[in-house]
Amino acid sequence: MRVLVIRLGAFGDFVQSFGPFAAIRAHHADDDITLLTTAPFAPLARAAPWFDHVEIDARHGWWNIPGLLRLRRQLQGYDLVYDLQTSGRSSRYFALAGKPRWSGIAQGCALPHANPERDAMHTRERQREQLEMAGITDFPPPELDWLPRTKTTLPPRFALLAPGAAAHRPGKRWPPEHYALLARMLAERGITPVIIGGRGEEDIGKIIQLFCRDAIDLIGKTSLAEILDIARRASVCVGNDTGPMHLAAMSGSPTLVLFGPDSDPAITAPRGPSGEWLAVIKVDSMAELTAEEVFTRALALAGPQLRRR
Repeated sequence: MRVLVIRLGAFGDFVQSFGPFAAIRAHHADDDITLLTTAPFAPLARAAPWFDHVEIDARHGWWNIPGLLRLRRQLQGYDLVYDLQTSGRSSRYFALAGKPRWSGIAQGCALPHANPERDAMHTRERQREQLEMAGITDFPPPELDWLPRTKTTLPPRFALLAPGAAAHRPGKRWPPEHYALLARMLAERGITPVIIGGRGEEDIGKIIQLFCRDAIDLIGKTSLAEILDIARRASVCVGNDTGPMHLAAMSGSPTLVLFGPDSDPAITAPRGPSGEWLAVIKVDSMAELTAEEVFTRALALAGPQLRRR
C-alpha cells in the first residue's frame, strides 16, 4: 500500500505530530509511506524513521497553474492519505489527489474526523482521535534517538532559554529585557543561561548578553534537530510558545512555557514525551509578567540542588 501523510507546519505543530507519525509507521509497518511537508522541515523528516520518502509542498498560489499541476502529481497515486494538517488548504488537496481514501476533514472523505468539537481539543488529543477514527489503535511513544547530538560544549549546569517567537505575533513574546533579568538571576545561582533561536532573532541574544555576560548565545547556530539534545542536558528550559519549546518539552527536562494572550495552552501547549502536561504561565500581558515570578517557577522545577546558593 502507498500511504501519504500531510503535515506542512508550523514547527511546533510538526513536533506535535511526532506521536501520530510513529503511530502511522507502526500501523503501516510494511507499507510505503511518503510525507508531504514544507521545505524547512524536510531535513528533519528525512532523518526520521517514520517515512520512506519526503516530498516538499512549495505552497504555490492557486492561480499558479504549473505549481498546481506539480502539486497534483505529488498527491496522486496513493491508496490512503492521512491529512494531519486538516486546514482549508490541505482539505482542497483531496480533490487534487483524485479523492482516495482520506483521513481528515475534507468534505466527502471516507475517514472523516467526525467530532464537531475537534477545534477545541489540544493538538495531541485531536490527532490521536482522528487516527483512531481511521482505524489506528496502537500509539507507541515516538523514538527520538535518531536526532543528532550537538557538538557544542556546554557547562554542566545551564538553563535553556528560548526567547523568540513568530515575528508576526508579538503578543507571544516575553520582552527581551525580562529574559535578560532572568538570565542574570540564573547566572548568580551558578546556572549558565544558554539562548537558542532562529535567524532574525539575533538582536534578542545581544540584549540578553548586555545584561548577562555569562550567557551563551546560540541563536542561529543550531539546527532544529540539535535543539532536543541541548534541552535534554539542561537543568531547566524556559521559553515562549514557540517551536523550539516543543522539542524542549519532548526532551524530558523540566520545562516552563510562557503564554500571553495570543495563544491558548489548552490547545497548543508543548507536551512531554509521554503526552504529559508541562508547567505553563498564562498571562493577559507578557509585559506585566515579572522576571522574579518566572525565576521562582523555574527554580522550583529545576530541583533542590539548583535552589541552593
